[in-house]
Parts: sequence; C-alpha cells; structure tokens
Amino acid sequence: MVKPNRFRRRLAHFTLKATLYGSWILGLFPFTFDPRKRQLHSSRWLLAYGLVLNTSLLVISLLPASEERSPVKVEVYERNPLVKQIEFVVEIISLATTLVSHLRIIFERKKLMGLLNELLQLENRHFSLLETGDCERFDKYVIQKGLLIILEVGSSLLIYLVIPEGKVVLMEVVVIYVIQFELLLVVSHFHMAVLYIYRFVWTINGQLLKLANKMRRGEPVDPDRVHLLLQLYVRLLDLNDRLASIYDIQITLFMATLMAANIIISYVLIILYINNSRYSILIMILGIPQSLIVNFWDLWLSIATCDLAETTGRKTSTILKLFNDMGSPNKELEQRITEFTLFCSHRRLRYRHCGLFYVNYEMGFHMIITNILYVLFLAQFDYVNLKYK
Repeated sequence: MVKPNRFRRRLAHFTLKATLYGSWILGLFPFTFDPRKRQLHSSRWLLAYGLVLNTSLLVISLLPASEERSPVKVEVYERNPLVKQIEFVVEIISLATTLVSHLRIIFERKKLMGLLNELLQLENRHFSLLETGDCERFDKYVIQKGLLIILEVGSSLLIYLVIPEGKVVLMEVVVIYVIQFELLLVVSHFHMAVLYIYRFVWTINGQLLKLANKMRRGEPVDPDRVHLLLQLYVRLLDLNDRLASIYDIQITLFMATLMAANIIISYVLIILYINNSRYSILIMILGIPQSLIVNFWDLWLSIATCDLAETTGRKTSTILKLFNDMGSPNKELEQRITEFTLFCSHRRLRYRHCGLFYVNYEMGFHMIITNILYVLFLAQFDYVNLKYK
C-alpha cells in the first residue's frame, strides 16, 4: 500500500511534469532541457512553433462567430442589455490578457530562461544537498493548481453543455477552450516558480532552526554556515523580484479577468434566481454556481500562493531572533546573525504587481468585498430589469 505522503509527492511530481509537457505541446515554453548540464536553452524551433500555433488560434477565435445564441442568452440579453455590455468588457479583458501573455513569452524569454537556470543551479548545488524533510504545503499547492486548471476548463464545458448553443461549429468551440487552457498554463508557470522559491526559503528556515537548536544545546555553530544561508537568501529575493517583474502584467490582467467574470456570473445568478420559474433546475444548480465557485477558488489560490511565500519570509526574521535572545560568545557568528537580521528588516519577500498592490490575504479580502459591492451596484442600477414580466 502506498503511503499518503509518498502518493502526494508522486501526484505533485506528475502535476509538474504534465504542466511542463503541456506547455511544450502548446508552444508556451520555448526552452529545451540539457540533462548533462541541467540547464535550459532557448529553442528557435519551439519559439517559431508556438508563434505559428498560437497566432492561428487567436485569429480563428477572432473570426465572426457562426453559431446561434441559445434561447437563454437571447432572453437575458434582450431583457438585460447591461449583461451584454459587461460580457463584452470581460471578453476584451480576456483577449488583452491572452495577447499580453503570448507577447511576454516572446520578449521576456531570455530573462525567464536566466531566472529558471539560476533556480536550477541553486537546487543542484545547494538545496539538493541540504536536509529538507517533507514540504507538505508545496505538494498540496502544486496539486491544487493542476486540479484547478482542469476544473476551470471543465466548468466552462459544463456551462456549454447545460446551456447549449443553437448551431455549433466544433472547431470554434475547441479553439476557445484550448486558448483558455493555454492562459491557465501560463499563469501556472508563475505560481509554480513562486512555490519553488517558497520551498527554498522554507528550507533555509529549517536550517536556521536546526542551528538555533544546536546553539541552545551548547554545541558550536559554524558562522560560515550562516553566511552561506544569507547568500542563498539574498539570491532568492533577487530571483523573486525578477520573477514578479516578468509576470506582473499577465497576473494583474488574469486577476482582473477572474474578478470581472465573477461579477457578471454573480449578477446573472441573481437574475436567474429572481426568475427561477423560467429556467431549468440544471441551469440554476449546475450551470452558474459551480463556475462561480471554481473562479473564486482559482483566484484565492493565486493569492494564497503568494501569501504563503511572504509568510514564510517573515518567519525567517522570527527564527533569527532566537539567536539574538540566546546570545553567543562567538563574535563572528554574532556578526553573521546581525547581517542576516538587518537584511531581513530592509528587504522582504513580497509580490507587488505593476507597482499597484501587494498580493496577500489582505488584498484578497479587499477583492472579495469589491466583487460583492460591484454586484450590489449593478443590481441597484438595473433593478427594473431584474424581474421579467
């Protein structure tokens, strides 16, 4: 029988590999891996393949739709013109997010390759040699992210099945869902990198805690060990800032897309429940609510991933206080600890997108409140059209 923690690690490893191979197949990761040097190399063939494939998909998706609107959509649009206008805004934001994501893959690939190679170098030269233990949260967050990619596409398919269109062109439907899947994969690249940085910082915290316990028992602590951990921590924060600068526009637009989608879904849900006698129970239960739940879960996991890394960074300062509380006769060790503490007090592991906001739980609660307020404003603004006559 497979132990739960072993199964969890295998599932997390499978999720990472599936994300990598899926990105290669869809032309979203224009790099090849050299197993001998354990480094990534830019591939012109993969770049050209991704450019041709994704340009073709975007062109097909922008062609005039040949399908007919379903009776449900026609009725909602005719009786609530505001819904149609909001949906158009959501489509514009989604299109902008998709275009920017693909363009950033092309223009930021050298920066991204350098960043990923440094992470691989840190893993191979340092962190693989440290006693890390079982990082349970890393595995759980990776698994959740992979599961949510499937749920997001599945949620859209379920809405399509519950609220079918009139005449559907299969190619158009496939193209739309492939583009959605691609966008979710691109966003997952950022969150997977954040989780790796979190795991490295978590490892540093574990090493510092071991040294603190060793010092409490009266055993000698090597100052060079603390200095090495400080150097690794400095490099990780530098990589973290570079990662945020590469993905800040894409993640900001993606979060705006999820927020706008949640607003329109919530508003449509209010309309359907007020006029529940006109619609089937499948639309009321399976169609709209499940999509809202999946979107909120995806948005919250994006926030929780960044907050997890930020919280782990704050714990480093807490662990360093243990050394200061115990004191040390070793002046060199005391100097190393002071340097580490000063660095942590001046630089923190945080994610600030486009210089506008930090991504953490506090911002997440603000976003939820904003979603609710927007839905209330829309209901008050268009309350005359909520109840069908």
